[in-house]
Amino acid sequence: MGLQTTMRALADPTRREILNQLKRQSLSAGDLAARFPMSGAAVSKHLAVLKEAGLIRDRREGKYIFYELNASVLEEVLLWLNGLKED
Repeated sequence: MGLQTTMRALADPTRREILNQLKRQSLSAGDLAARFPMSGAAVSKHLAVLKEAGLIRDRREGKYIFYELNASVLEEVLLWLNGLKED
């Protein structure tokens, strides 16, 4: 995952709120969709962008897919940002 892809994913306020929801617990796509005033398809698109950026990962349990935060990518971004202010 490139930094550009990660920053593009983080630029959207809906995607940032999805990450906030996932920092507490893993959630199914349906649970996430119920928390936002948009269609399930729109939430699914946001999830795809976050997954492509490596910010979340998914796991299947029966017929459900659960999403969880992948903090390691966020840690890499923070390290890079901290490096910008060092000098």
